[in-house]
This record gives sequence, C-alpha cells and structure tokens, in this order.
Amino acid sequence: MASPRDRAPLAESVEELLAAEGPLTIVEAGDPVLRHAAEPFDGQLDSALLARFVAALRSTMHAAPGVGLAAPQVGVELRIAVMEDPAPVPEEVRTARGRVPQPFRVLVNPSYETVGPDRAAFFEGCLGVPGWQAVVARHTAVRLTGEDEYGRPLDEVLSGWPARIVQHETDHLDGTLYLDRAELRSLSSSRATAERWAQPTPDAAAAALGFRLARE
Repeated sequence: MASPRDRAPLAESVEELLAAEGPLTIVEAGDPVLRHAAEPFDGQLDSALLARFVAALRSTMHAAPGVGLAAPQVGVELRIAVMEDPAPVPEEVRTARGRVPQPFRVLVNPSYETVGPDRAAFFEGCLGVPGWQAVVARHTAVRLTGEDEYGRPLDEVLSGWPARIVQHETDHLDGTLYLDRAELRSLSSSRATAERWAQPTPDAAAAALGFRLARE
C-alpha cells in the first residue's frame, strides 16, 4: 500500500483540480501524461476524495461528450476510468456495432483478457485527439477484471461496443492512444466521417481510402 508520503502529492493535485468550477480540462495528444502507464490505485485518494474525483470524471465525460474517460486524460496518473453509454444510435448501427446501452460504471485497476479470436473494425475517436477519427480493429469480446470505486471486485465478460470502450480506456491507462492501433489510411476529420462514413460499418471507407479491415 502507498505510504502517506507517496499519497500526499497526488491527493493535493486532485484537490487542486477539483477546486475549479465546471468540467475538468481534458489533456490532448502531445502531453506526456498520455504516454505514461498510470500507477495502480492503492489508496492514494481517501474515499471522500475518490468519490469527488469520480463524480468530476463523470461530469467531464458527459460535457465532452464521450462514453469513457480515464484519469490520465485529466492529468491524473492513476489507474482509474469511468464509462457510460446511453447508445442513442439507429437500430442498424446498434446491430452492426453491438452498441447497447451501458450504465455508469467505475473501473479501478482494470485489466482484460480477450475472449475468442474475433475482432471488429470500426471508426473510433478520442477526446484527447479532437477533430479526428480512424478505424481500429479491436477484440469483439473481453473479460474485464478489476474493482469498482468501493473496492468490490469486477469480473465480467463484455462484447460489442462496451468491450471496445473497455479496451480504449484500458489503453489510456497503459499510455497507449487509439491512433497507435488504427489503420492510418482511414484517418478522417470528424466532419468527413459524419458526411462520408456514417454507415454502420466502415466497408465503404475501406474501399475508397484503400485500407484493409482486419477482423481476425
């Protein structure tokens, strides 16, 4: 367990972040904090401060808006993330992407194992890389383990879009950005993605832009 001396700087920096009104500032690609592996949570924040930090992560995620947010994205190098997805998408998109509503959840020290060999390739974006999207092939099902904000164990198999969110946010905790895994020929501005590539799958984009859809 972290010593009181180790806890103090992190707790103080989080208190300072929370002193400002409104959503937290989301750091963007180029900030070294996004390229460092976050340290495991081991009591660096007491229960009251952790609850306030989680609430701030949630409100910042909503304001962005996004469906997941990791602590390093607001400059805090702790292995904590949140996710929530109301999935307000058409039925054909829901079916193609496996995007089903997800309740709010907190991931503390999360990790995952892949379940089966299948992968799915879809456009993906990131709050830390605003204005751009690219196609990323990710595992279609994962077994998520870790804890929630109360220290209760997590052990759940997720598939479809929820599995994608878990992989994206866990990558953040490992210092990895989605672009590290993306088909770079697919890189498109958010406007181009909305205007040209809003189909349920990226097949048309792959054909037009000349990249391969890795699905296995």
